[in-house]
Amino acid sequence: MLVKEIMTTAVRAAGPEDPIREVAATMCFHKFSGLPVVDAAGKIVGVISEKDILHGMFPKFEDLVTSSGLVDFEALEHEYQNMVNLKVGDLMSQRIITVEPEMPVLKAASIMFRNRIRRIPVQEDGRLVGIISIGDVHKAIFRQNLTKIA
Repeated sequence: MLVKEIMTTAVRAAGPEDPIREVAATMCFHKFSGLPVVDAAGKIVGVISEKDILHGMFPKFEDLVTSSGLVDFEALEHEYQNMVNLKVGDLMSQRIITVEPEMPVLKAASIMFRNRIRRIPVQEDGRLVGIISIGDVHKAIFRQNLTKIA
């Protein structure tokens, strides 16, 4: 089974200049944990995830050292308003891991497991053409192996 057989091609993506507020709303309302980030030509330039947005609220190591390790985490929740006023390019991960449409599904899954990611963009000629998740892989293998039982 190949990635192109199970990938989702109607992919929601963000642009580096998109406001985090809009992307966060899309993630929350559509239950996406992250989105690929593409430039105007459709080239993948990053990934923005819920984790990236929330990570911006956490204290920096230097802050922990200078504050004797005492941090008011409940007060930090209010930092979210500052995070959503940023642009996607400010918080996105630029470490881009992708797969190709012709790659075997289990090879793609092994890349996701090895890199501890739950979804991975599919690219062809440097452009975003789809996305697959661990759930997509599991469903496809389940269907292939357990729905054909006689």
